[in-house]
Amino acid sequence: MTKSVRTRTARTVLITSVLVANRGEIACRVFRTCRKLGIATVAVFSDPDADALHVREADTAVRLPGAAPADTYLRGDLIVKAALAAGADAVHPGYGFLSENAEFAQAVLDAGLVWIGPPPAAIEAMASKTRAKELMGAAGVPLLAPVDPGAATEADLPLLLKAAAGGGGRGMRVVRELAALKDELAAASAEAVSAFGDGEVFAEPYVERGRHVEVQILADAHGTVWALGTRDCSLQRRHQKVVEESPAPGLPAELLTGLADAAVAAARTVAYRGAGTVEFLVSPRGCPYFLEMNTRLQVEHPVTEEVFGLDLVALQLSVAEGAPLPPAPPEPYGHAVEARLYAEDPARDWAPQTGVLHELSVEAEGQGEAEGVRPRHGAAQDAVRLRTDTGYGPGDRVGPHYDALLAKVVVWAPTRAEALRRLAHALLRARIHGPGTNRELLVRSLTHPDVLGGHPDTGFYDRHLDALTAPAAGEGERHAAVAAALADSAARRGATTVPARLGGWRNLASQPHRKTYGDHEISYRVTRDGVRVEDDAVRVVSVSERLVRLEVDGVVRDFHVSAYSDHVYVDTAHGSYRLLAHPRFTDPSATTAPGSLLAPMPGTVVRIADGLAEGDRVTAGQPLVWLEAMKMEHRVTAPASGTLTALHATPGRQVEVGALLAVVATDPAPEDQPS
Repeated sequence: MTKSVRTRTARTVLITSVLVANRGEIACRVFRTCRKLGIATVAVFSDPDADALHVREADTAVRLPGAAPADTYLRGDLIVKAALAAGADAVHPGYGFLSENAEFAQAVLDAGLVWIGPPPAAIEAMASKTRAKELMGAAGVPLLAPVDPGAATEADLPLLLKAAAGGGGRGMRVVRELAALKDELAAASAEAVSAFGDGEVFAEPYVERGRHVEVQILADAHGTVWALGTRDCSLQRRHQKVVEESPAPGLPAELLTGLADAAVAAARTVAYRGAGTVEFLVSPRGCPYFLEMNTRLQVEHPVTEEVFGLDLVALQLSVAEGAPLPPAPPEPYGHAVEARLYAEDPARDWAPQTGVLHELSVEAEGQGEAEGVRPRHGAAQDAVRLRTDTGYGPGDRVGPHYDALLAKVVVWAPTRAEALRRLAHALLRARIHGPGTNRELLVRSLTHPDVLGGHPDTGFYDRHLDALTAPAAGEGERHAAVAAALADSAARRGATTVPARLGGWRNLASQPHRKTYGDHEISYRVTRDGVRVEDDAVRVVSVSERLVRLEVDGVVRDFHVSAYSDHVYVDTAHGSYRLLAHPRFTDPSATTAPGSLLAPMPGTVVRIADGLAEGDRVTAGQPLVWLEAMKMEHRVTAPASGTLTALHATPGRQVEVGALLAVVATDPAPEDQPS
């Protein structure tokens, strides 16, 4: 099926059509490079993804019937059939799903297709973290000694539980109390089975305030192995990366050399080929420990591309075709930072958010079309570069079935300080109209003293989350609500009769109009002299249905207003606001009985507390129901102590946000008890 070409140095194949065995952002990312190289593209899609951006961007698309990953993107047999049916001659796995599955890689090769990844034997060698640690220990790579969970003592705490077959934070738990070890092992195993089909979990010491540092490697079939600098990925939530940068700041040259040597040794130990990442944990004392080797392209690969001026996907394709790498990579230059924009609420235990993404725009130069390629000489070499990698377009729906990642926003600049500042600025001014996101958290993280000082660590959000998610001080949201009310008024006047369009003036004193957004009730009057807000500190300069200009305490600000049904988005130079417009009259049926436990997100009920039944006594904060949404488990706890009077949740049930899961009749207050 592949075309063979003999050269003086190696027998190679010429790839003409690539199927990406993935979805979303990474599929779109691979397709961009394929288009640039003149390679045809094939997408696969589940039923919820039928009109997804990666499907629209591909030359050809093949349906994988169903919605659950186990029925679609994890079905290697269906994906191989799709590649053959569509006439593809190569398969790129992306990241996640089957990207580190040796059986799938072998099935692709057995079908006569080119596998754009490492040899199946290398994947198998690194597939289990426990086996990988044994191999790395034999190669002299420093390790953390494993701990037998069955024999763990107080002296071993804290422990980190990890899924042996997976990555991306799935199946990971930090255990600080021995009494919680059994339940956390069960939860980690259940999550690992759901994500990877393998429930093996192991334990190792948890290094407090450690740094997650990794080395990008690239190897060909001719013995050349590149170590492409370092990345710091220490800012993590639930052991999943949020902000990444390259190079890792503040590490001594000796440590950097040691990490690169260990990464190359790891690659040579398993005869690696293609792109991969060797991950380390660096203790506060500067001691590195091998964590794992990811036998695939990483989510955070763009920061390495930007610093080295490379397109890693193009190099993956070249290596898969059999071409040799140059003897050495280009020299790194400057600094790059990536922020992962998630549809989630960090203040509510990182709960995923769903809904229609009306707009996602970040001011960008050369966005996404020339990954990693920068001028190497002259003034243009130092030009700040911003790129956005996404798998969503305007009007696409963010659903509950897959990861909550909306986009990756990446900035390259000559210095780290400039890269951080420009990325924070771009996110602050971005227009994101749709589900709630972690945008505000990202901006505050990028400007936090610990991050600016070059001292990130994996416990950053454990220590600072409350402060990073606290409501912003000042009247910014209220002024945004004023702008929303005035824009709504302008839109309504523009659609009414001619006298109203001419000002709506009458001889009688007008009554104030009232509009409520969130917690803010706004009162304003339409007079012969214009619109006046019932607030002495605010003067209306100009109003249209999309742009409102207000003077607040002598300072003039612009408010860009976009309304979609009952949600209004107000963007300013200093931040953005997502407001819920309340109707004038409330629906009496839209009330909830006291003690009701409602689903905080759409998802699947994966389990309920052991032995839980109606009539049981429960205590405040006790976990009752576990939901799985976007490949992560979320606990729903009792709102107060009392009696469980109703239990509607059953394992396997699909629920929408706000669905009734259970009802707890709360205990009466002491003063209400009968004497």
